[in-house]
This record gives sequence, C-alpha cells and structure tokens, in this order.
Amino acid sequence: MSERTEHLVLTPTAPGDLEEIHALYSDPRVWTHLPSGRFTDLEATREWLAGRVRGRDVFGIGSYTARDPETGALLGHGGCEVRGSEYAGGDFINLGYRFAPEAQGRGLATELARFAMKEAALRRPDLPIVAYLLEHNAASAAVAGKLGMTLRHRAPDAGNPDPEAIRLVFADRELTPAQLASTLA
Repeated sequence: MSERTEHLVLTPTAPGDLEEIHALYSDPRVWTHLPSGRFTDLEATREWLAGRVRGRDVFGIGSYTARDPETGALLGHGGCEVRGSEYAGGDFINLGYRFAPEAQGRGLATELARFAMKEAALRRPDLPIVAYLLEHNAASAAVAGKLGMTLRHRAPDAGNPDPEAIRLVFADRELTPAQLASTLA
C-alpha cells in the first residue's frame, strides 16, 4: 500500500525493489561519507533487503522506497526500523535515508523521515528514534536537526576503517545507557 506525501510516493520496501535498491546503494556518489559502506554484491543486497521486509513483518514499521509521483522513478529509500534485541522488542528505532544525487538538496529526505517518524511514534512510542551518522555527513546532520532530534553522543566511530571518523548519535529523547550502547554496537 503506497502513501503520498507532498513530493513523494512511499511504498513499503519489497523484494521486487531489489534491482533499483541495489543501483542506489551501490552508487559511490551516495557513499561519499563512508565509501566502505557501498553495496557491491547483489546477493548481499538481496539479504539486506529481506531483513528490511522481515523487520516490517515483525515490528509493523520499516523502510520505504521513495518515488517521483509523476514518473515513478526511484528517488531514494529510507524509514524507521527497530534495532537492538529483537527478543526484548528492540532497544531503539533507527531512522535512515539515502537519496540519489539528483534528488538531494530538495528536502526529500526530511519529508520521508517525518513520515516514517510519525509512523514509528504511533506504533512504538516506547522506543526512542535515533539517527546515527558520521560527523562529516553534514547533510544528514541537518536533516536530523530539522526533525527536532538532539545530539546525544559524539565519539570516535569504533570499527570504522577511518580512525579519525567521529560518530554522532541524534535522538528524539534522552537515551538510557543501554540504548546508547545498542546504537554504538
């Protein structure tokens, strides 16, 4: 079932989106902040996509493809997903977004994120919504700020191939020490 926002058609991520999602996530232009994160293997993308679909089935919230309402072209992908201990019902909700370079700078990530956050808050008001990102990804930090999220943590990004990388954790509320630890795992 698709939802319409002012500039996007949002559809829950589905297995049929594989080729387009892989094209987006394998584009080095959308990974300038973390080149090592770029998707390079279609089968790995298939497994990642299956995880997104499974997450929506289990928790009732998830990610969306974001399409141009006039052309149907894929502009981006993102949304909210429960993360952390699945057995405990999750520790936090991760907000993420990725848009094609041609669609960046138009407020579309903010539009998708607002929609996803509203859905997540309705379905899982018990969990904080978190956006974690690298400090040099100024565009994502700007989106988090527009969404009213507050910087809750700043520290070296453990496990990042760049030893100088700094991880920022934004959240819609205070995080418990366990929730913060889960966002950094």
